[in-house]
Amino acid sequence: MRRRDLFRAAFAAGFVSSPTALWAADQPSQAEAKQVALKAAALVKDKGVDAARTVLDAEGEFKHGEIYVNVISDKGVRLVYPPTPNVINVDVADAQDVDGKYLIKDILEVAKTKGEGWTQYRWTNPATTKIQEKISYVVSVPDRGVVVYVGVYK
Repeated sequence: MRRRDLFRAAFAAGFVSSPTALWAADQPSQAEAKQVALKAAALVKDKGVDAARTVLDAEGEFKHGEIYVNVISDKGVRLVYPPTPNVINVDVADAQDVDGKYLIKDILEVAKTKGEGWTQYRWTNPATTKIQEKISYVVSVPDRGVVVYVGVYK
């Protein structure tokens, strides 16, 4: 049973006092984001973006709670974005966070110069609808010409 399911059962039984406590208890860690990013990158490398898209968009190990996998081309074109899976093949290279940081350019730079690593920006948390610090683990998949990244909110 997933941790989230255990907390939902605890809330329903009255052991957890509020849904906010439930959400806080279910926040994923940076280690989980990195693990999911590396596993998703391996899937994309092995199967290709089109074959992996269905798995990455579906609820499960690659999409749960705040965790979801983003895939962009090495030119900054969105290829997988589970929050709006029908909005793909869009150039997002110039996307900025609320502070004006070019987050996709930063993600591409990490992929190009390090192969993998962390980057940070501010983004709207879908669980709270508030703008929060987000840290994402970036993995280059050069054989496919793409970059995979997964983030968590701080």
